[in-house]
Amino acid sequence: LLAHLVALTAGSMAILGSHPALAHNSAAGGALGGLSHPLLGLDHLFMLMAVGTAASFISSQLLLWALGGAVIGAAMGFTGVSVASAEVMAALAISAMGALTLLAGRFAKTSNPNALTVCSGGVVAAGVAIHAMLHGLEAPKDSGTLLWWSGALLSSVLVCGGTYLMLKKLPVSVSKAAAVAFLAIGGFLALIGPLGPLAAGAGA
Repeated sequence: LLAHLVALTAGSMAILGSHPALAHNSAAGGALGGLSHPLLGLDHLFMLMAVGTAASFISSQLLLWALGGAVIGAAMGFTGVSVASAEVMAALAISAMGALTLLAGRFAKTSNPNALTVCSGGVVAAGVAIHAMLHGLEAPKDSGTLLWWSGALLSSVLVCGGTYLMLKKLPVSVSKAAAVAFLAIGGFLALIGPLGPLAAGAGA
């Protein structure tokens, strides 16, 4: 298991190191553009997987919290609302999902399950909202907007829900290993985040 974890983390770092993962720009329009958008930004993709991992370990209710955060964040971004260092915060949100999954295991037997779910849900909703806000800022604002958002929602649900269903069938140790990987990946993305726009500009 440790060997698989090391391989996963190292492989992810290698991919991220050669990819401007935090360089967000205007998104391609249409349903296909929306469908592919959450998958092409590695930070968004890892976030969806991290949320599915947390939900598989803590509670499926976190998926609803994630949906709520997505709606709020998307509305903010679509109307032009942004926050400082949003891309770095989006990367740290991935680490937060990993930390949340690991810490939940420690408190599961000593805390009120409902309180744990609510607290975890708040963290998930906030993290997803940051990513959804970036989606909203990038989303095309034309006659195909609804199709774009429908595609983005579909791919997000498939990745997040698919991760949840897969990990529910696997040993808990796999979810813990994935959480450690997300903790490291988010930190790495936060460190290279300031280089993203420069990398994108250099390739323009």
